[in-house]
Amino acid sequence: MNKYELAMVLSPALDEEGRVEEVAKVQATLERFGAKIEKVDDWGKRKLAYEIKKVNEGFYSFTTFEAPADAPAEIEARMRIMENVLRYLIIRKEA
Repeated sequence: MNKYELAMVLSPALDEEGRVEEVAKVQATLERFGAKIEKVDDWGKRKLAYEIKKVNEGFYSFTTFEAPADAPAEIEARMRIMENVLRYLIIRKEA
């Protein structure tokens, strides 16, 4: 099991309930592929450094988790098709 961190930017068009629902969907996807979530850090709405899909702000969320080595590829494949996720990045943390 390796440690990873998922950084994602969600659409600002979501209301509070929609944002919580979207984060829960992502966490369910993580757990489906054997990830054990350690920490979730929501930063709230922030201004983006550059526009993405004609949007200049979004909700930032960071999730630290442990998962098997093949899990990040599967998770990224699922996140790529989520329409409320503007950007995401999974990095492997050093032990």
